[in-house]
Amino acid sequence: MITLRVAVLSGTGLLVAALGVWLAVVRWEDGDRIATSVSALAAVAAVGVSVWAALHASRQQATLVASRTGSATTRRGDANTGVKTGHAADGSQRAEDTGDARSTDGDANTGIQ
Repeated sequence: MITLRVAVLSGTGLLVAALGVWLAVVRWEDGDRIATSVSALAAVAAVGVSVWAALHASRQQATLVASRTGSATTRRGDANTGVKTGHAADGSQRAEDTGDARSTDGDANTGIQ
């Protein structure tokens, strides 16, 4: 089964090859004008695709999951069997079926912190 990415790559290769053959056959003056137009259109399309890809990537959010973790015990410091982020995390976070966390002198986290 051909994926969309393979189809796009193959189609682009065929289009470039066909355009190269066609430009080799037409008169120099005509080919020069056509090549300039095609280059300008390709540049504008490349900028548009780059912006689209950047916007698409910025909307994707990571998912943090802690599941079926063991236990954690500490005398000093933090004991964590869940999800702990040092900053405000984008995306979803889940802590399910986490183990026990025990700390004598610190934080104990079994969920999301």
